[in-house]
Amino acid sequence: MSAPTAVRPLAPSDRPGWEGLWRAYLAFSGTALPEDIHETTFRRLTDPHNAERGALVAEREGRLVGLAHYIFHAHNWRGEDVCYLQDLYVGEAARGSGTGRALIEGVYAAADANGTPQVYWMTEAGNDGARQLYDRIGALTPFIKYQRR
Repeated sequence: MSAPTAVRPLAPSDRPGWEGLWRAYLAFSGTALPEDIHETTFRRLTDPHNAERGALVAEREGRLVGLAHYIFHAHNWRGEDVCYLQDLYVGEAARGSGTGRALIEGVYAAADANGTPQVYWMTEAGNDGARQLYDRIGALTPFIKYQRR
């Protein structure tokens, strides 16, 4: 039996492991970003004074195997803020191990601790593996995302 996955906040010392997961996530998503965005993103996620952003990592046997980044923001239809789970990634070797669920539940716990009960996220329609988990742990909404051209 493999060691259990621990979910914890991202720390500045996690930079090398986070960087590997972040780059793998971007490649999986078909995205390339300039180096300064990697630096800015990590700095924002580990800034102790930036309360609207959070990041969790999943660790197994001393190695990072997953990440989750989230943002708290105001919502015009609610009195309390909501939580947007912006990035969720589990490395290939850890998929199917419960790591994705543990990360989402970690975000749920962070949202609850912040008094932010509503958590939402988006995924690509064809991300079938992840959607199997999302269908068990979340509720599919009828909304379609648009963005500025």
